[in-house]
Amino acid sequence: MPFVTSGDDSHGDHAEGPASDSTSNAGPSPSPDRSSGPRTPTPAAPAAATDLVDARRRLLRTTDGTKRADAPALRQILVDLHDFWLTTKGAEIGVRPDSGFAIVAVGGLGRQELLPHSDLDLILLHDDMDTARVSEVADALWYPLWDAHIKLDHSVRTVPQALQVAAADMTAALGLLEARHIAGDEALTTLLISGVRRQWRSDIRTRFPELVDQASDRWRRSGDIAHRAEPDLKNGRGGLRDVQMLGALAIAQLTDGMANLRPDSPGAGLQVAYNRLLDIRTELHRIAGRPREQLRAQDADEIGAALRIGDRFDLARVISDSARTISYSVEVGLRTAGNALPRRGLAKLRRSPVRRPLDEGVVEHSGEVVLARNAIPSKDPGLILRVAGASARTGLPISASTLSRLADFAPELREPWPAEALSDLLVLLGTGRHMVAPIEALDRTGLWGRLLPEWGAVRDLPPRDAIHTWTVDRHLVETTAYASTMTTRVSRPDLLVLGALLHDLGKGRGADHSIVGAELATQIGNRFGLWPQDVATLSAMVRHHLLLPATATRRDLDDPATTQAVVDALGGDRQLLELLAALAEADSLATGPGVWGDWKASLIGDLVRKCLRVMDGEQLHRPDPLTDDQRDRAKAGGVHVDIVGTGSMHTHLVTMIAPDQPGLLSKMAGVLSLNGLRCRSAAVQSYADSIVNTFLVVPAFGDPPDAGLLRQQLLQATAGTLDVIARIDARERDSPIPTAPPPVTDPDGAPIAVPALFAQAPPKVLWFDVDPTGPGDDGSAGDTRDRIVMELRAADRSGLLSRVAAVLDTHGVTIEWASVSTMGGTVVDTFCLRLPAGSSDDDAMRRTLAEAVLAVVPPPEPPRESDDGTSAAGVPIG
Repeated sequence: MPFVTSGDDSHGDHAEGPASDSTSNAGPSPSPDRSSGPRTPTPAAPAAATDLVDARRRLLRTTDGTKRADAPALRQILVDLHDFWLTTKGAEIGVRPDSGFAIVAVGGLGRQELLPHSDLDLILLHDDMDTARVSEVADALWYPLWDAHIKLDHSVRTVPQALQVAAADMTAALGLLEARHIAGDEALTTLLISGVRRQWRSDIRTRFPELVDQASDRWRRSGDIAHRAEPDLKNGRGGLRDVQMLGALAIAQLTDGMANLRPDSPGAGLQVAYNRLLDIRTELHRIAGRPREQLRAQDADEIGAALRIGDRFDLARVISDSARTISYSVEVGLRTAGNALPRRGLAKLRRSPVRRPLDEGVVEHSGEVVLARNAIPSKDPGLILRVAGASARTGLPISASTLSRLADFAPELREPWPAEALSDLLVLLGTGRHMVAPIEALDRTGLWGRLLPEWGAVRDLPPRDAIHTWTVDRHLVETTAYASTMTTRVSRPDLLVLGALLHDLGKGRGADHSIVGAELATQIGNRFGLWPQDVATLSAMVRHHLLLPATATRRDLDDPATTQAVVDALGGDRQLLELLAALAEADSLATGPGVWGDWKASLIGDLVRKCLRVMDGEQLHRPDPLTDDQRDRAKAGGVHVDIVGTGSMHTHLVTMIAPDQPGLLSKMAGVLSLNGLRCRSAAVQSYADSIVNTFLVVPAFGDPPDAGLLRQQLLQATAGTLDVIARIDARERDSPIPTAPPPVTDPDGAPIAVPALFAQAPPKVLWFDVDPTGPGDDGSAGDTRDRIVMELRAADRSGLLSRVAAVLDTHGVTIEWASVSTMGGTVVDTFCLRLPAGSSDDDAMRRTLAEAVLAVVPPPEPPRESDDGTSAAGVPIG
């Protein structure tokens, strides 16, 4: 993007300051023709400000061996120098106290942040003085600056004229909010500043949308500083103007101007981040010898050395860290300001917003995710992940006060993590791009690093090659977002998203990141509480995440030795191969445009197919054998329901036994769903004409219901007096936790956003022609001619198991056994089905069942449109 110097920018260096304007009751003389050189002074003409220019030049010259001032000191010296010159010149031309004139600074000089090559932004304020006198004073002030070739944005106004301009022009209003008295009649300046601020506060309700639109336009033009190779430090998202905008909102009394960031959080708070960018911009001016806001790659090493930061990579990391801190603060500030806008009309009469439950200890309030009143962060380490998961699932931001409270009081999770904490993490990681905002919020407030201490090594770490779009930490999140759209391709969606999150975690440590990362993955997998074989698989994913793309693009795929080398490296593990294939695609898509394409996809696909032919067939999971107690109850007949704890805070095991009848699994699962029990896993078996089902469940809120209540409802369901599917549908329609989150409205109740969530990965039904018979009464296998195995991979929803079982029962299919697993937001459910008698066309029955089952699962999310009009995968959207 071509860079426009501030000398060509009518707004100069101030935040959104007033353009040069000489319109007044008595304006100054017109500007001289600068192309003709300095004007020849006449006896009555003031001398050029050559003394000011010489002083600036000596200050910036460092070749004479004098000690160079650091960036903050340089800015302060420049401010003092210009203040002294203007005060002296003002006294010389009659701009004194009680003179009816005042010199007022805005922009960089007004903020006392004058940079080496910033414009001077000045206002000559007068108390409706005689036109000739105003012109004389203005000429005496402006011409010396013009003749010395000092860039100047100027205006001459009375206080009422300045207020009128501020009321009509947003950029002028923002500039005047930073006004500072320099010389002359201070009462005039005080009248202007107090008037502008009072006017700004009274008009902010109507001007706030314009302020947001103006910032959004600026972000679109200048991009995101944190992930830009040559960022615009002043105008980009996360830049200096954003902090100045927050200052304007603070003057309007809508925010306090600062986000609630702890000193030990990344970025160390908003003011520190702002000062870092300001120092970098100061050195950029000094090194470039001209006003420049876009940091070029060729200047980065010198700037990093001047500020004692390091090389250009170290500088890029500091910039990213600071910009992301500012971006987070701006998001919080704009949201806080929007909620604080004064209400008018009927909006004043509305009752306080309702607090709607989202998860255990988590509610929605005023369009934000907040803690429930009875939540105690100090006693609930998993609360951080439930808050983040609720934010990702609903599309609602996390309240800044909630993040601050969690940062202050939430303890670290014990090792290994409780099973529900890992499940909540998987829910978060399975929400696709919806996870980015809550993870960023956790990261900026120090909470993400508390969950993953290893994250600090890659936080804001710049890529070492140009093809990478993101910093390493953001690349990991982007890869996970892409991987979440592929969870139904693999049998272990949980390991896929965890591997995506960790695959480059070994970078920035001075060794082969695949080897270091594999060791870290083992450490983290044990902390998460994964089974040893899953830890080994996770570590192998990180160790070999480059194996498939490197082999496919650099080796001869027709050579059998190539295929055998890959199979040997993976130990013949078919599951690991499918995980690496999905991870390779997600990693490439998250790297940058053009990294993943048809050519690379075809090569990796060919390699995977060759490897699969060498490997053994896939083994399906079957339920564990029944216990003696379960067998005895099944023989005795009747309906039995037990609920026992598992040792985890929120997880319980429910056992249901009842005489066999059609649709029993659907009714059992439906009863659990009606009572707010979310099924994490299930084992469905039969014995002695009874169904013996065990469910690992987590209550949506509070404690689980009494087992007697579940038994009573199960009896009603089996007797036909309780239609569980109809009740689930009705509850889903009327639930305080709708499938689509509630619309976000402005203070007057008008909707400003209607977020809606879909499944990230498309649902999939797989069929297997293998021995599907589970252990029978005597442990032997039976007749398999009328049996098939169906595996459903889909996003979870309320009552999904009950709905799927009901669909199968409707088509006359008997469920011989089932193994149900919920991994985060994705279910992998395996059913051994006995087809109805007389089924002749097996393929037709499979198609019919697949269509019926897919009709009750969540639909996939529509393609996401990017800024350039393409989908997330680069496919043009019609």
